[in-house]
Amino acid sequence: MSTCSTLSRELTEPLAATAATAVTWLLIEQAGPWGAKALTESHLDTELGRALDAAAAGTGVRIALIRRPGRHADHLPTSRHEVLVAHTVPGRSWVRRGVVADPAELLGLDFAALGAGEHGGFGAEHPGGPIALVCTNGRRDRCCALLGRPLAAELAVAGHSEVWEVTHLGGHRFSPTMLVLPYGYAYGRLTGTTAKEVLAATAAGHMVPEWSRGRSCWERPGQAAEQAVRLLTGETGIEELTVVQAGDAMEVRHTDGRRWSVEVAEHPSEPPRPESCGKAPVRPSRMDVTAVREL
Repeated sequence: MSTCSTLSRELTEPLAATAATAVTWLLIEQAGPWGAKALTESHLDTELGRALDAAAAGTGVRIALIRRPGRHADHLPTSRHEVLVAHTVPGRSWVRRGVVADPAELLGLDFAALGAGEHGGFGAEHPGGPIALVCTNGRRDRCCALLGRPLAAELAVAGHSEVWEVTHLGGHRFSPTMLVLPYGYAYGRLTGTTAKEVLAATAAGHMVPEWSRGRSCWERPGQAAEQAVRLLTGETGIEELTVVQAGDAMEVRHTDGRRWSVEVAEHPSEPPRPESCGKAPVRPSRMDVTAVREL
């Protein structure tokens, strides 16, 4: 039986505008196995997972669990948890990191402030360099395990960047998928070679349009608009473009003063295909750019 990622490739489904939406990411180290709904199906306390999920709702903060690449035996809970918090808006991107003995301490965070880009002094500033988060949760989709785990292991051995496995980035059918901090660009259908190219580009202040699923701080129409302008202009500088809603269109602004109006329409994909292995075929929405006009 064909996997969801194989079928997506065969259908040449576009990667653009498929990134999970999150202005700020809260990433909590949790060793051991993960269930399909990892916040409540792991060694993290179930009630705490529900409370964290509720605290983040509507704030622009997305929570995921992370762990170092490797084997994940069902061992006892760890006595320390590394925590990464990343804000991904252009010109205001940052990563803070800290360590907690009990993840319940994170309920004391001001989630609305985190979503607005205010870290409140949490932890310490990340010293720099890209952080790679590779989706590997096979309990959500087998493609993430079969394709994601080998990629995470290869990147960790290469030693070019900090690498973590992560519970969920959305878009199983685009596996292997990777989110890169501090900027929040998601990528899909990567190989070891292309993932290393993405990380090298990120370190140099650039993104790679070919494998980009979008920047997580934008809603999907904004992701589509940004990608269209990048393909039109060849601009790859990470912080050069911002996106705002302008009436019925998206407006993409360059730091050099140029502006573009981009019209985006949402349509169902044809033919139906499973969004995840073992699921019934559906028509997932796609974002089609219908017009780009320089202002």
